[in-house]
Amino acid sequence: GPHQGGKLRQGTACLSTLPGVSAGNGCGHTLLTPHSGTLSSKNYPGTYPNHTMCCWRLQAPPGTSLLLAFGDVDLEPSDQCAHSSLLLADPQTGTAYGPYCRNSVPSAPLLVTNSSTVTVLFNSTSHRSGRGLLVSYATSQHPGTHYTQEHISPDPPLTVCFSVYCPAGCKDIHGDIWGNPSQGYRDTSVLCKAAVHAGVIADELGGQVTLSREKGITLYESAFANGLRSKRGSLSEKRLVFHKVCCLLSLACDDVLEVVTFNASSWWHEVDVLGQDRAWVAERAALSTTGHSWAAEPGAEAAWLELDLGTRRNVTGIITKGSSEQHDYYVTSYRISSSRDGKNWRPYRGSSGQEDKVFEGNADNQGEVSNAFIPPIVARYIR
Repeated sequence: GPHQGGKLRQGTACLSTLPGVSAGNGCGHTLLTPHSGTLSSKNYPGTYPNHTMCCWRLQAPPGTSLLLAFGDVDLEPSDQCAHSSLLLADPQTGTAYGPYCRNSVPSAPLLVTNSSTVTVLFNSTSHRSGRGLLVSYATSQHPGTHYTQEHISPDPPLTVCFSVYCPAGCKDIHGDIWGNPSQGYRDTSVLCKAAVHAGVIADELGGQVTLSREKGITLYESAFANGLRSKRGSLSEKRLVFHKVCCLLSLACDDVLEVVTFNASSWWHEVDVLGQDRAWVAERAALSTTGHSWAAEPGAEAAWLELDLGTRRNVTGIITKGSSEQHDYYVTSYRISSSRDGKNWRPYRGSSGQEDKVFEGNADNQGEVSNAFIPPIVARYIR
């Protein structure tokens, strides 16, 4: 079998010639984009199945080259990796890298190619052990991945700033998220997965994150954001804090926009058992309001709440909370639309742009749930 720098053997090309695809019954979590991506074998990090194969075809933009990071290659050892193997091929130059397995691992965690097209072939016969493989990639435009860190500058002795490029698809890789976005994340967390949770990047795109490592705090409460729930954490010596622009600046998301006017499709006029009136009007929708909140008229279809910010603003996210009253009321999911003039409305579709994005809301009437707008919304009115 060929080793790194050897010539490409027959049968290593993917069945499909389309870029950014995977084929075979041994494919695990996969998200491939032209600029970055993540791929894994089936069941990873559990034992991969017998007699399976998967072929991924990676395609970067013309003029760029691919860099592959081996997060984990744990395939049962065998002579020349005959029982299970990972083989990478550059069809443009006819060069092959591998085969790799547990007794023939890549010489470095990062493979720098000179090609914009690479096929990744994984196959297995009968075996007993092995987690399989986890590989991420980025283009030469984004050399850092979540396995390498570029230190920018140390701020005081207790703070170190660095920047990391996170590939697309890191949200669903194995590992826990710890921490609260307002407090930072434990440095034992999966870094890029935590960045998705905090709303710094979108999982379907990936991107650069800038963060600082600071002196820790004693307890992290669990938090829910962007469809993920973090876990309550105990004592930590350090924490990671994500920043929008620079390590020396505070988080941009700390700024709360002022709402000039609240409007709604309807509101509930409640008469309680004592005959007392209670108006669940739109103005009561502000997050800091004590007592009951806004609620639409019971039975109302397609209810909406509208916020007038007074002028065109850059909106990076939203926080929702339930009624926190005697009634256990909360919104479980919602869509967002925006307008610059209050007449023409545009549904929010996120970074994919294909269909209206449905945000995951609250699971009870007590906790706050934050969701990020990636990319941000520029508008005066949010509905």
